[in-house]
Amino acid sequence: MYAHLFIRAPKENNLRFDNKLPQFSFIYPDEWFQSLDWSPSVTICTQRNQVFMTLEEGKDKFIQSWGALGSSWGINRTMAQIHALLLISPEAMSAEEIMDELKISRGNANMNIRALIDWGLAYKELKTGERREYFVAEKDMWEVVKCIITQRKKRELEPMLRVLDEISSVDEVDQESREFAEVIREIKLFSSKADSTLDSLVKADSNWFVGTFMKMIK
Repeated sequence: MYAHLFIRAPKENNLRFDNKLPQFSFIYPDEWFQSLDWSPSVTICTQRNQVFMTLEEGKDKFIQSWGALGSSWGINRTMAQIHALLLISPEAMSAEEIMDELKISRGNANMNIRALIDWGLAYKELKTGERREYFVAEKDMWEVVKCIITQRKKRELEPMLRVLDEISSVDEVDQESREFAEVIREIKLFSSKADSTLDSLVKADSNWFVGTFMKMIK
């Protein structure tokens, strides 16, 4: 366990910065304090070495980080930030509330909300007596992972498999064409296995995934 040590210089030293007595801060182990013989001219204050973040700071940090992460799994920053905002919101939010929170235009908000709905990462929620539409995020993280896998598979892997099917019919008339065909067959085999594995993963439940993952890392 560690603690902060704050030392305020005594007045008789006549040390001043902007009319304030200088203060110095150090970090030492708790047990170190017990062995010291303190002088009465030194003021000691200890506190646990823990930095607290406000809720608003935490929310902003999460939204910004999730937005940056979004580009890694195929969506733009604003779409990921809206998703992050909906994830941490305790209640459904309207497009106007999302616009105000993230400081984005109505067109930008509406376009990215529709995209989140298409991905299965957000849903509309109706409120009695309200004309405005409200939106909530899918908060089951296993379902979120499956939605991302499904969409990336649809946008990246499946088109590649269709291209590989087309070019695998190249006529092997010489050494160069045979080598080309061999490379294509290897890529197609690997891509097909990846496709089957992702299909199994999407159909599986979270318990199966966690169990399989734990076996892999043991």
